[in-house]
Amino acid sequence: MTHHKNQAPSQFPVLNNAGFPRPLNLRILPNGKELGRAAAEEAAAILRDAIARQGRARFITATGASQFDFLAALSSRRDVDWSKTELFQLDEYIGMPPTHPASFRRYLLERLVRPAGLGCFHQLDGEADPQKVCREMGALLQSAPVDAAFVGIGENGHVAFNDPPADFGNEEPYLVVQLDEVCRRQQLGEGWFPRLEDVPSQAISMSVRQILKAKKILCIVPEARKAKAVQACLAGEISPLIPASALRWHADVKFFLEPASAALLPPGK
Repeated sequence: MTHHKNQAPSQFPVLNNAGFPRPLNLRILPNGKELGRAAAEEAAAILRDAIARQGRARFITATGASQFDFLAALSSRRDVDWSKTELFQLDEYIGMPPTHPASFRRYLLERLVRPAGLGCFHQLDGEADPQKVCREMGALLQSAPVDAAFVGIGENGHVAFNDPPADFGNEEPYLVVQLDEVCRRQQLGEGWFPRLEDVPSQAISMSVRQILKAKKILCIVPEARKAKAVQACLAGEISPLIPASALRWHADVKFFLEPASAALLPPGK
């Protein structure tokens, strides 16, 4: 079943008079490279702390062209014992083989898992029965707390593949979702596919609620093409129509931007 319920979860905090549940923890770095390095330094500290406390770190991380600098910097960190880390995949196209250039399994293997030497990578099999994958991976994911989520914001405001209107009410850790045209055109524009009709229309995605269960969240958003989405997510209302706006409900979320992606934010944000 595909989930797209336009509803907000009743147990999330009521917003304050300014429209925000808490002040934004926002860093604007001079450019994409420095943004990637700064976010990687913060991410490495979170992983080291989790390993020191409990012997391992469980985390999730976004993919896509906007995460190139971050993952390059993170995978080169040698102050993290990567053998004690456990990575869960955030999303994957349905019907996508791992050999395809747009496969997120391939992306993570090439840009993080192999370069860093991760101890464990839980992959979403896009070619298997998607409902079975959702159930099995969801149970594995929920078997212990997730220490960190390193995410981005899509051009349509999505987080993972939760396109608007996102399902803010579903408790399942993974969902089968329908990709809207803006999302599919973003994948085309980033060069992952030769034609729009080649971009899959469905994917497996971690749910909004599950992402918010991570102990700490870093949201890493470079590039001018994300400026309107950043403005909507950080300066507008929290709404299923702007899925990544839900990140502002989290008690420990930090946003990493550069001048181009932060250009439309109002002064003082």
